[in-house]
Amino acid sequence: MILSSFLLALAQMADPRFRNVLWRGIGLTIALLVGIYAGLLWLIGVLTAAPITLPGVGQITWLGDLLSWGSLGLMIVLSVFLMVPVASAITSLFLDEVAAAVEDTHYPELSPVPATGLAEGLRDTFSFLGLLIMANLAAFALYVMLPFAAFFIFYALNGFLLGREYFQLAAMRRIGRVAARNMVKRHQGTIWLAGCLMAVPLSFPFVNLLIPVLGAATFTQLFHKLNR
Repeated sequence: MILSSFLLALAQMADPRFRNVLWRGIGLTIALLVGIYAGLLWLIGVLTAAPITLPGVGQITWLGDLLSWGSLGLMIVLSVFLMVPVASAITSLFLDEVAAAVEDTHYPELSPVPATGLAEGLRDTFSFLGLLIMANLAAFALYVMLPFAAFFIFYALNGFLLGREYFQLAAMRRIGRVAARNMVKRHQGTIWLAGCLMAVPLSFPFVNLLIPVLGAATFTQLFHKLNR
């Protein structure tokens, strides 16, 4: 069931609606990361605007440049780890389009559903984004303490988060939020395993950017199979 859902989603990746969501998600993610970096530079500029004088050293004028270059390195490192979680969260705004494309192709007998409201979509997106970022940052402590298990922790954690969120978002379109959560509880093992399958490509640069769209399509397929 999981593999067939994944293969059906993979076969549909050439769908123009999938590509539109993919490019929008990547574009908005890059814009968000650039905006965060610009805000960080502004904050550094404000904090270092006045000269700093140290006893025995005198005025320090190079602190702003040091922090600016240091922040660039920090943002590059953070972007490697945050690019996919942020793209995943942002793409959830456009899940309706991916799910609609899947249903139009494979489940044409289904009636259309109303699009998710902007306020509700933004709430779910920022909730998911915050959870992904906090969980992955917290996992760094486990990576340091248990380096031999780092890969398993990464896949298990992100598999759980991606699986739960994408399945719930796909299910809510058809059966509502409460019923979707109950369905997640009933099929938690299957959903987690499918999420782990989605987490494996996260280790591969550029390929990992496909995961938000591929995951949304896969879990739409999985929801319909389980809902039967």
